Amino acid sequence: MYAVIRAGGKQYRVAPGDVVRVETQPETDGTIQFNDVLAVSSGDGQIGPGGKGALVTGQVLEHGRAKKILVFHYKRKKQYKKLRGHRQNFSAVRITEIAYGGQKFTAPALPPVKEKKAEAEPRAKTGPRMKAPAKAHAKHAAPKAHAHKAPAKKAVAKKAAPKKAAKKK
Repeated sequence: MYAVIRAGGKQYRVAPGDVVRVETQPETDGTIQFNDVLAVSSGDGQIGPGGKGALVTGQVLEHGRAKKILVFHYKRKKQYKKLRGHRQNFSAVRITEIAYGGQKFTAPALPPVKEKKAEAEPRAKTGPRMKAPAKAHAKHAAPKAHAHKAPAKKAVAKKAAPKKAAKKK
């Protein structure tokens, strides 16, 4: 069983239990009703028109924003470039029921979410992201065995090349 619905100017093929990202829709108590049903399939290869009697309901899972799309306008040889970004808002909807012609097809219930147990004591930090211990100050540090260092070599300045005189006519 599936239906084809129109939401936000786009068409979606949905079945009970599917999660669909549609453009942001107004909701009431976390549920959405899609009245614009274009087609309904009740069995193998049987597709009928949607019409006024068809209704698809869904449950809103989350609202969010999609990944950024870069819109780049460019005209060659004219020194014209324009870059804009856009993030489209969406609502993630789980289709819970498709009703058509006196029949109702519902989605199976979701299993209950198990809560994570809180740890009694926080664990010690380990691994590559662990901060290194702070270095001791130079006055309080233990003397090194090889404290003598070789003097650093001085950089030798390059001589400027002599300029040639211009020839007179």
